Amino acid sequence: MRNDQYRQDREELKELLQQFENLKAGRTNSFIEEEGFERLIEYYDDKEKFEEALTVCEYAINQYPYAASILLLKANLLILTKKYTEALKILHKAEELDATDATLYILKTDVYLALDMQPKAAEVLEIAIENFEGDDKVDLLFELTDVYDDYENFEKVFDCLVLILKQDPANEEALYKICFWTDFTGRSEESITLHKEIIEEQPYNELAWFNLGAAYQGIKLHEKAIDAYSYVVAINEKFDNAYRNMGDAYMRLRKYKEAIECLEKVLELSMPEMVIYEAIGHSYDRLANFAQARFYYKKASHMNGEDSRIHYKIACTYMNEGSWQPAVKSLQVAMRTYRMQPDYNLALGQCYMQLQNIDEALTCFGNVVRMRPKNMNGWTELLKCLLQAEMYAEGIEYAQFAHEQTDGKPVFIFYKSVFLFADGKTKEALLTLENGMNIAPKLIKKFLTLDPSLMQNRQVVEIIARFKNKKRK
Repeated sequence: MRNDQYRQDREELKELLQQFENLKAGRTNSFIEEEGFERLIEYYDDKEKFEEALTVCEYAINQYPYAASILLLKANLLILTKKYTEALKILHKAEELDATDATLYILKTDVYLALDMQPKAAEVLEIAIENFEGDDKVDLLFELTDVYDDYENFEKVFDCLVLILKQDPANEEALYKICFWTDFTGRSEESITLHKEIIEEQPYNELAWFNLGAAYQGIKLHEKAIDAYSYVVAINEKFDNAYRNMGDAYMRLRKYKEAIECLEKVLELSMPEMVIYEAIGHSYDRLANFAQARFYYKKASHMNGEDSRIHYKIACTYMNEGSWQPAVKSLQVAMRTYRMQPDYNLALGQCYMQLQNIDEALTCFGNVVRMRPKNMNGWTELLKCLLQAEMYAEGIEYAQFAHEQTDGKPVFIFYKSVFLFADGKTKEALLTLENGMNIAPKLIKKFLTLDPSLMQNRQVVEIIARFKNKKRK
């Protein structure tokens, strides 16, 4: 049946083409209906033979001078061939004949956009929209969203999509687009109100439920977002993006088991993605199931071996298990791309310390403090390493330097005191300890953690007791 229709269409087109050849040759009885001309123009347009199509237009206009539809087809061809001024003249003429065709305003908009006159394009559509209803109004509103997007009036894009959904609540294109623009413009509350109204009318509209969930997520109402996504998957159990977003919401709520269930469902329903494997790995990481976390991180790394972050995360799972040598290997892979990355150097330094490779550890921590001189972590790890290596003189010097570089963080006064005690400079150590206690007495715990044996020092105990008594008074 379909083949018969196709054959008939081909025969009719062949006959039309022959009739047009006869017309051009001036043969008698060469008459073509208006619809026949339209079909010929569209035929040449589809084949991108624009000059032939324009020739057909000329013959058609001579025969049907009041056919606005032919003029619109000609204007479209002129736009395609970048003859914008000529196209505008044709469109004005078509408007005089019939101002009720929405295509007229869409073509006018195309001309003004091509001439870089976005405000004029928007004005044409804004006026026209008031005179249309139904599908035509929706088409014009979609055109207007593109115009507003073109000259970056993003709030108006959102407004247009709201108007479309007021007209046609089931419009899938608008529902897909407004989800993006809600997030982009941050107008989540308005989106929630709109989609609740749509759901009132259409309780099984899965896209409306999905957008409601996304809007709730936009304002961090993750429980409500999960409820909305639950309705989505109840309506359509294969809606993978709902499981994806639900997994993200569970992660935000630190409900990692539930997050894993949702994200594994995403893997069942769609092509594997690095970001999903990484998210599952992160969830297992937070559950302290480091072997499973590593399994999924490795799956992620197989999809993009150049992503150094994943190798760093793999290394952290080994470090959490106390497997220092495998952690070093993973960190070395991560550092092929970013050799001086501070976090990677910090972790590698910690591994080398555990492996008693002090020289390598000091090099790594030195890299960290060079890259982040105001950050405390690099300095504290460097000082711990110097203490472990019994490099007391260097420790005194670096503790002072750390204090200066970090804008006077008091913890480094306590570090300096520890090194002074270790280096046998008891008097200076006690004075430094008193100075530290005057500024931040709570940090005494840090001091004693660094060297618990100092609790056996009577003078240290007296200083601590004195400040405790002062606090009570």
